[in-house]
Parts: sequence; C-alpha cells; structure tokens
Amino acid sequence: MSFSVTSELKPAFDGFKIGGIELGSPFVQAALSGYSDWAMRALARRFGASYTIAEVMLDRFVNEVRGTGKTGHYLRVEEGDHPVGAQLMGADPATFGPAAQRLVQAGFDVIDVNFGCPVRTAMGGCRGGYHLSQPEVAIEIVSRVRAAVPDRIPVTVKMRRGIDDTPESRDRFFEILDGAFAAGVSGITVHGRTVEQKYRGPSRWSFLKEVKQHVGSRTILGSGDLFSPEACVAMLQQTGVDGVTIARGAIGNPWIFEQATRLWRGEPVGNPPSTFEQRSVLQEHRALIDETYGAGRSLGVIRKFGFKYARLHPEGVDVRAAMGGVRNENDWKHLLQRFYAEDRPGCWPEVDETQTEECGV
Repeated sequence: MSFSVTSELKPAFDGFKIGGIELGSPFVQAALSGYSDWAMRALARRFGASYTIAEVMLDRFVNEVRGTGKTGHYLRVEEGDHPVGAQLMGADPATFGPAAQRLVQAGFDVIDVNFGCPVRTAMGGCRGGYHLSQPEVAIEIVSRVRAAVPDRIPVTVKMRRGIDDTPESRDRFFEILDGAFAAGVSGITVHGRTVEQKYRGPSRWSFLKEVKQHVGSRTILGSGDLFSPEACVAMLQQTGVDGVTIARGAIGNPWIFEQATRLWRGEPVGNPPSTFEQRSVLQEHRALIDETYGAGRSLGVIRKFGFKYARLHPEGVDVRAAMGGVRNENDWKHLLQRFYAEDRPGCWPEVDETQTEECGV
C-alpha cells in the first residue's frame, strides 16, 4: 500500500497533550502483546517515540502477580521511560480499579483501557473488543478506572470502529466514545478496522477523520496500516488526528519513529538502515532483553524479534529462515557473521499485514 504525503506539512507542530502530559512528537509506540516489553519500548524511545505503552495486561493478572522474579518485567518502569502507559484488558468492571491502582504504584504514567483486541481468546472471554457491544459496561469500566487513580494520572481508551459495519455497531461506538470523554478520559485511540475484520482489509482512515471532527479539540490518536513513515504522516494529514500509534510497523523496525519524525519536519526520510546499522541495533536489542529477562532467556526473545528485523535485510527470506534455526549462542554468532559481516544497503520492509495478530493494536 502506498501513501502520498503533501508538501504542505504542518509548519509548527507544538505537540499534544494526554491529560497533563505534553508530548513533543505525534508518533507513539502502541501496546503490543508479546512485544512492547521494556526492551522494545526503550529502543522506541531512543529512536524518537514520544510516548510508549506496555503490552496489554489482564486486570486479574495485575491484581494477582507478584511482580518479582520472572514476572518482574511486566511492571518494570525506569527513570528514562517516562511518559509510559500501561494497558488493561478484562471482563469484570469491579477488577479494573484495583488493577489500575497497582499499575500507578508501579510507576506508569497513563492507564489505557483496551476495548479493541479482536482475537478469539479476548472475545470469548468477554474482553477487549467485546465491550464495543455493551456500552453500559464499557462506560462503567472507564468510570471505575477514572475514580480509582489520582487525578494527575490520565486515563485513555483504545477502540476499534465497532464490532462490525452495522448501524447499530456504529451507534454503540459513538455512545462509548462520548461516554468515555464524559467520564473523564484524556484521549482515545481509534483503530480504523472493525473487530470482525481483525487484521484483514484496509483500515478506514475516513472514519478517523469523522471521529476527530466529532470530538473537536479533545485528543484522538489514530491506528491502523502504519507500516511506513509515509503512512504515519499521511494519516496525520488526511485525518487531523493529534497523534498516531505505531503498532506492528514498529516490530523489528524502531527506525520508523526517527524516519516519520524527519518526514513530519519536512526533511528527507533518508535510506533504510544498512546491514551494519541493523546488526548494531539487533545487538543493542538483545542486550536490553538480557537486562529485562536475564541472559538465559534472551535468545528466544531476540529470535522472535529477529524474524521482523529480517524484513529490512537484502536477503530477508534467508535471514528469516536462519533465525528459525537459532538454538544456541553459536547459532546466533554464526547468523550475525553470515548475514551482517558486510555493510550492505538495507531494504524498506515489505509487510504482510495479516501475518501477526497482537492485541493492543
């Protein structure tokens, strides 16, 4: 999918706010189950993301987890991470408030409520996108979270444009949207697909424009089909949303934040990262993973991300196949020596939009 960016870029982007938090760039790292851990968020911030959101957590998990040892990384917030949000998903309104309080105690700056996850487990458990079918419950959840956390902590919501494309679904969407703002949320992220679509078909950006016009000065972030810097800037230009949350397009490609920022400022995007640049960031990412999970667990995690990094390599298909064969430290070193020992031009990633299904997006 190609996107045209007009030459008439906004001349002076002064940032936008989520509650009292000022963000100097419109480019946000979205929540991604299984991906947007502390290591990925740290890289996103280094490459220019103005705000990052941790991977979605179930309310009951947050209420029960010890938050130490092997589960400590879920609640990890460091001094350089701010502003950082935590995303909650669940079914029972009563359990959201205590979970939100614990996340604030852990150091998260924003509580984001997930009404967008379309995967089967979420829908079957009456979580995520399921709540778009029941406005009263959705608004009760938002109200309970808002009442549970201090006024200084913004509460936000993530939504899709509805369960499906029926008029009834559309009406429920706007009922929740308006009700959430009335309950005190500071911003809402809208994904341009329906829950029924999951990740198939295009994200309807015209709907994002309609939503932004509907809410006026209140904060709306857009989501969906953001796999290139051109797409990120085009969404801002075409819809008028205040910011964009980059989800699957940022997995294995933290450069997208830097590139989108350049384009937004009217500067050349530059070239894709060379293989030496890719190797450097792969090694940095693994070091961050070591710090997050411990060295004994890092190889499996970096391999998962490595499949995505491979999209930028000129021999991406072969790199991906080799990543699948990494079982030990020698395999990892051999892969780097085989594919990243010579500095070669990188490639713009070609993304199969149906290849991943991560809640939060």
